[in-house]
Amino acid sequence: MNESQIKELIRQTLSPRRFQHVSGVVEAADQLARRFGVDVEKARLAAWIHDYAREWPVDKWYETAKERGVDPAFFEVAEMLHGPIAASMLGDVFGLEDEDIADAVRYHTSGRAGMTPLEKVVCLADYIEAGRDYPAVHDLREKAEADLDLALASAFDNTIRFLLDKNKPIFPLTIVARNDLWRALKDRRTL
Repeated sequence: MNESQIKELIRQTLSPRRFQHVSGVVEAADQLARRFGVDVEKARLAAWIHDYAREWPVDKWYETAKERGVDPAFFEVAEMLHGPIAASMLGDVFGLEDEDIADAVRYHTSGRAGMTPLEKVVCLADYIEAGRDYPAVHDLREKAEADLDLALASAFDNTIRFLLDKNKPIFPLTIVARNDLWRALKDRRTL
């Protein structure tokens, strides 16, 4: 499938509100990819696909994740399953065989240690797309103008604070991703 075909499939699959969000993520990913020298086509495709399974009921997430062999670690927090599910469908639903795109889709919510620039772009785009409106989003957008790692590390910090304040579970990969980014930023500053 090409981008316009994927876009149409996503439009048919998601609610208008979710489709608007995904469209915003595509535009943000495009801008970030250009700014930071990441493959724009891959960033756009991953952004279109990232929330393909987001609006499914929880029982369908679990059933599909089990059928498709999603890493059991993702079962710990149900909301994390939609990324790995969509990544597992890259070939048979979207006709794409690209592990970079699959990883960007898989880790767009959780992050992970050693994120690739493409993974960072898609993850951050999901945080800062134009339709997002929360207290820290303006600060994150400003940081994203200059430093992809700083913006994403700050975004993970905000998510962790929010989850702590709401007494919600924190997915372990997000903590690992956050620590990895801050460590890399510290190392970069001491060189």
